[in-house]
Amino acid sequence: MSAGTADTFTPYPFTAIVGMADLRLGLLLNAVSPAIGGVLVRGEKGTAKSTAVRSLAALLPEVTVVPGCRFSCDPAAPDPHCPDGPHVPRPGAGRPARMVELPVGASEDRLVGALDIERALTEGVKAFEPGLLAQAHRGVLYVDEVNLLHDFLVDLLLDAAAMGACHVEREGVSVRHAARFLLVGTMNPEEGELRPQLLDRFGLTVEVAASREPEERMEVVRRRLAHDADPAGFAAGWADQEEALRKRIAAARALLPSVRLGDAALRQIAATCAAFEVDGMRADIVMARTATALAAWAGRTEVLAEDVRQAALLALPHRRRRNPFDAPGLDEEKLDETLAEYAGPGPGDPGPGDEGHGDEGHQDDGPDGNGPDEDGPDGDGPDGNGGGAAAAPPRDDGPADGSADGSADPAGAGSGGTGSPGGSGAAAEQSAVPAGEPFAARVLSVPGIGEGAAGRRSRARTDHGRSTGARRPRGPLTALHLPATLQAAAPHQHARGRTGRGLVIRRDDLRQAVREGRESNLVLFLVDASGSMAARQRMGAVKGAVLSLLLDAYQRRDKVGLVTFRGSGAEVALPPTSSVDAAAARLAALPTGGRTPLAAGLLTARETLRVERLRDPARRPLLVAVTDGRATGGPEPLPRAWHAARLLAADGTASVVIDCETGPVRLGLAGGLAARLGGPAVALEELRAEAVTAAVQAMTGQRRRPALAGTSADGPRRAA
Repeated sequence: MSAGTADTFTPYPFTAIVGMADLRLGLLLNAVSPAIGGVLVRGEKGTAKSTAVRSLAALLPEVTVVPGCRFSCDPAAPDPHCPDGPHVPRPGAGRPARMVELPVGASEDRLVGALDIERALTEGVKAFEPGLLAQAHRGVLYVDEVNLLHDFLVDLLLDAAAMGACHVEREGVSVRHAARFLLVGTMNPEEGELRPQLLDRFGLTVEVAASREPEERMEVVRRRLAHDADPAGFAAGWADQEEALRKRIAAARALLPSVRLGDAALRQIAATCAAFEVDGMRADIVMARTATALAAWAGRTEVLAEDVRQAALLALPHRRRRNPFDAPGLDEEKLDETLAEYAGPGPGDPGPGDEGHGDEGHQDDGPDGNGPDEDGPDGDGPDGNGGGAAAAPPRDDGPADGSADGSADPAGAGSGGTGSPGGSGAAAEQSAVPAGEPFAARVLSVPGIGEGAAGRRSRARTDHGRSTGARRPRGPLTALHLPATLQAAAPHQHARGRTGRGLVIRRDDLRQAVREGRESNLVLFLVDASGSMAARQRMGAVKGAVLSLLLDAYQRRDKVGLVTFRGSGAEVALPPTSSVDAAAARLAALPTGGRTPLAAGLLTARETLRVERLRDPARRPLLVAVTDGRATGGPEPLPRAWHAARLLAADGTASVVIDCETGPVRLGLAGGLAARLGGPAVALEELRAEAVTAAVQAMTGQRRRPALAGTSADGPRRAA
């Protein structure tokens, strides 16, 4: 059993978790002040992210609800819009706070609730089945692998978290109910990032990683094995610490309204957010709430500079990301300088300065030195308070992969490959060259209409989008096509004995709307890293172009993969993944040199797509071959490469070739490769120009000549 697995019936005690000070503090602060906005937990697999979150629910104070209310209304202040209301004054019933889990594959109806459209049309009643947001009201909503949720579900989830209410609008029927909960999301960055706009909606973020200390890892294993052997007995051994921590949370909640946020602390908060160029005002508000909760957690009624510092370390790192290739983090030296500069009290505000905290580094315990790590009520463990796995590493503003841009040899692009690419000798391998500046790439899409996962690239039949037709429902009716339903019912009104003004509608009359939107695709990059690319100093431009296409794939929610070929063969540098930053890191570190085994690259790409098609048959692939079309090494290298291209075309793989050939004399081999792949060829220097529009139109069968200026790649088209 991994460190992140929790027992179904007896949760792992929160106070038994080893290490992970930031994670525990972030969760506890949200338990004290849910207005902070939740916490996003980022970390590698097996670091007990889920264990810690599930353990938190047992510490939350009991809630009092209106008996029989499906929406957990507070009897002291019932929701006036509650679908089960209005509620008459009556004694409430106590129950534990719930922790509701949102599965990655949940539907929109499961999240927000479902209106029974059939009963609404046939019986004229408004029947509403609450969703997970209603169940999580006044509790915890936990989303494991939140980065893998569909965008529309994440939007609904975060909107409800921000407004404290859930709205369901469908076919003229409207339902609203309260939905205030502690939102906790976990994710493994290797599987893809959240968009920066969505990251900003989480109040706090924490990074977790497995400890590298043998003693700490040993203690994790001891406690995990003891819990698995006797969950109830293990929990009983930590019952006193759990109860003490539960009381401390309740005491901090009670103290929170009395905490004063003075002008000096508020000035530091505003100055910090401005210094780090954080977009919008949400960061300032979250920092203020977090600093106030930190003071209450420490048992104080005054926010100190140390609270502001800790709040910045929890609330700002994820808001510093501008694109998926930016590493989250915060420059602590700059933070300390900013806090020191704005430490002086304002007029009429003799609040304390920040002396003594600037050089102490990241705090691992509560702001009063008696937090959940050491001598507090939850710290009887040999290392403080542990049981899951990990202590977060120091934050670092440096890039996630330091092997490329920082260490590249600026002269490398022209220092090797002395022989002709078509000669018998292999060009010398060169170190990685830095990528050129990325740019906004034009849209490349797959022809036809798919049925893959929702995204923003190619046309597809989806649950969201414009209505293009109607059909009989194959299951529960989720999207009514009203005109088609009325048209189906109209011929039968006389036979059904209609006497009034309304139509008599039966189950067989109902029609499901067929909608067309956009899907995400698998974009597989096939990159030529041979000596023919490096000899002409093109690899920097090639990497910049691929990086630009990776940014486009990130925005369109695609999966990406990377196959490279050079020397004696090809390799899958990155299997298909949702993590475009991982692809960028592999691309940045890619060396060049050697022969050009184009056939091996194409066949490796074909095998990669075959395996991925078995795993995810609904996701359509797009092969982007970045090459000058040359092929060297072995007998008849070019005919073998073109044969491999024909095999890919026979598989139905949509392809586009980015032609990297430069110079006054060009062989046009990339064009020949594109013709055999059945897709267009786009010159590297024209990737950001209207030539790409022509390529997309050619790929979709609209026309086979260059596009007119101003033609949009998103315009009307027909399948090839």
